[in-house]
Amino acid sequence: MRTVPDFPEPGVLFRDLNPLFADAEAVRVVIDAMAAGLPEDVDVIAPVEARGFLLGGGLSIAMGVGMVPVRKPGKLPVVADRVDYSLEYGTASLELPAGVLRPGQRVAVVDDVLATGGTVAAVCELVERAGAEVAVVSVVLELPALGGRSLLGGRNVLALQSIT
Repeated sequence: MRTVPDFPEPGVLFRDLNPLFADAEAVRVVIDAMAAGLPEDVDVIAPVEARGFLLGGGLSIAMGVGMVPVRKPGKLPVVADRVDYSLEYGTASLELPAGVLRPGQRVAVVDDVLATGGTVAAVCELVERAGAEVAVVSVVLELPALGGRSLLGGRNVLALQSIT
């Protein structure tokens, strides 16, 4: 991982996991560690666009479960639901594809970094509005100083690493 100052705007320290993704063995170790922490009764992985997709596909294969990618607006041909939310440096929206997440399914929400929590909280809201259950939130890196867990309402959060 590397820290990129002032990206995407001044004052933000961006935690870039691209060096990790470029190393095949590191990716394997991360996917194996994330999979080992997930509950066995997870039915589906819900990775967040875009870096969450890099983890979600591997976790889906490792766990033998399906994947429902949560996308940015304009990327899905059929949308079930949309949530607008705040980021540490602006606002954004996410959409859930229609007809693929079923009520009662237990979902692992997957992203690369948990920072202020807005993105992950938005995905949890989409999952729950679809009638599914968030079984766990799984991330590679958590930045506790930014308070992201406070937006997740006591949900089970698994982070491989936590840094200040």
